[in-house]
Amino acid sequence: MAVGDHSTLILTGAWAVVLVEGLSDEAAVRTLAERRDLDLAGLGVDVVPIGGATNIRHFLERAIGGGLLVAGLCDAGEAPSYRRALERVGLGTDLGRAGFFICTADLEDELIRALGTATVEHVLAAEGDLESFRRFQKQPAQRERPLDQQLRRFMGTRSGRKIWYGHVLVEALDLDHVPPPLTAVLDAVTP
Repeated sequence: MAVGDHSTLILTGAWAVVLVEGLSDEAAVRTLAERRDLDLAGLGVDVVPIGGATNIRHFLERAIGGGLLVAGLCDAGEAPSYRRALERVGLGTDLGRAGFFICTADLEDELIRALGTATVEHVLAAEGDLESFRRFQKQPAQRERPLDQQLRRFMGTRSGRKIWYGHVLVEALDLDHVPPPLTAVLDAVTP
């Protein structure tokens, strides 16, 4: 749907856009849409990674200026920035009403809690990453951390890993146990 660099947010044929912080969130949203048999392109919905929360206002202005319905995900720590940006573009400060849904910590945290740590470890094993994760757990900075936090941190330790697991963890989800923010953002832009 998007033409050119996503940073310019030039959309053709779209009536709605889901703004997400990064590529792992985009992978998760698109994978869930596929699992729910939703053809986002056919529905006129684009998923756009904004390159971090600090870019939200720019992307909101471009989307709203283009007459698009806007929805998105945000990490809990970024919610105040999102509220300010939404208010500045005239959408108020109520994130949910504006179509933005808050992930506790971040989307990886939501996925790990939805799946449970044992299932995430099984996914790591299936992907050939369990041995690497076990070595990671032995690092002094990781030894005292809870397993869910170790898993979350591990996702971001190698280029591309977080993006891959955004896809793979959503593939592993029971569709009756999808994290609420992920379900809500798709529901906001699809029939």
